[in-house]
Amino acid sequence: MSIALLFIILFVLLIIGSPVAVALGLSSLIFILTQGIPDLVVLHNMINGVNSFPLIAVPFFILAGHLMNSSGITDKIFGFARAGVGWMHGGLGHVNVGASVIFAGMSGAAVADAGGLGNIEIKAMKDAGYDKDFSVGITAASSTIGPIIPPSLPLIVYGVTGDASIGQLFAAGIIPGLMMALSLMVMVWWISRRRNYPKDDSFQLARLTSAFAEAFAPLMTPVIIVGGILSGVFTPTEAAIAAVAYSLILGVFVYRTITFKSLLRVSMETLETTASIMMIIAASSIFAWILTANQVAQDFADYLLAFTDNKTAILLIITLMILVIGCFMETLAAITILVPVLLPVAVHIGIDPVHFGIIMILNLMLGLLTPPVGMVLYVLSKVADVPFEKCVMATLPFLVPLIIVLLVLTFVPQLTMWLPEYLYR
Repeated sequence: MSIALLFIILFVLLIIGSPVAVALGLSSLIFILTQGIPDLVVLHNMINGVNSFPLIAVPFFILAGHLMNSSGITDKIFGFARAGVGWMHGGLGHVNVGASVIFAGMSGAAVADAGGLGNIEIKAMKDAGYDKDFSVGITAASSTIGPIIPPSLPLIVYGVTGDASIGQLFAAGIIPGLMMALSLMVMVWWISRRRNYPKDDSFQLARLTSAFAEAFAPLMTPVIIVGGILSGVFTPTEAAIAAVAYSLILGVFVYRTITFKSLLRVSMETLETTASIMMIIAASSIFAWILTANQVAQDFADYLLAFTDNKTAILLIITLMILVIGCFMETLAAITILVPVLLPVAVHIGIDPVHFGIIMILNLMLGLLTPPVGMVLYVLSKVADVPFEKCVMATLPFLVPLIIVLLVLTFVPQLTMWLPEYLYR
């Protein structure tokens, strides 16, 4: 059975609607059995794939995000962002982006951002007279900032898979995340001028001060997480545990919005999400092992370098590959499969693994905004009660600034590498 047939089975399973973990695991198992490889290899690779200390951070960051959503903290974040940038033309669009930047420092996942803030943002924009397509589009696009600005679940998985420093990856994501936010705000301003959207309200220092005081405790969450990691006080795993502890303190003792019943519900949601993520990582590990054992990475590198040795051309080819695969495959599965194949090529042409990690994750975030997978679009389709097709069309204009930022970050590595080099090297 050839590697080509392995991929054919995988994509057929995905097309007929099989869960990603099932498609990866079953296609890998069929390959292994037809090659006469002991089936224990499957179990060993599944266990080795998830047997990693940094991956312990994943369930804790997921739990922290759920606790933030359940404790009403998202309302306070939205209120602070509204007081800070709502005075600009198309104010609530800017508030949408600003709130996502703040929430990005807490959740680390685009879907959590879309699900947690999306309902608040879209309702507020609808009540203020914004078109639903604009509201859905900017909410979807801004949610992709979450996995770029630390903490980030995809960056943790990339760091484990590619043996890269998670602390450096977190530091590298800050400037790109802010660039994404700025580019989206420019697009919001341009569309708002064309459609004559209103300003939310005039800027009032007293209002901003009051909103900041109300949101001060939640705003300390990213300071604790990111500051603790970058200063060396926490490892990423310890920072995730600290985030959960701080979220519990806020929800149970400060705001008193988390009850035993809600805590039980949040815990079950976290277990379900973590189980699905770990199954994807475990199944992806088998698939990646097959690719590595059959020297697919080396063959791909030889083919690509024989085709061209131009660094710019290779980067564009890799970027296009990741963009296309991101449209069809769940983010964490794509990371686990693509890193062993693409990272050696990137290193060979002089790309730093940390820089490549940011390029890959941003590429895959665009996949969350495109069919047929488009997880963020499915979430917002339910939240806003808008057909999936309309969500796709609403998001298209906001892909333009994100693609521009992706290209700039790809070919100007200093924007990504300056902070990690300053802090760690």
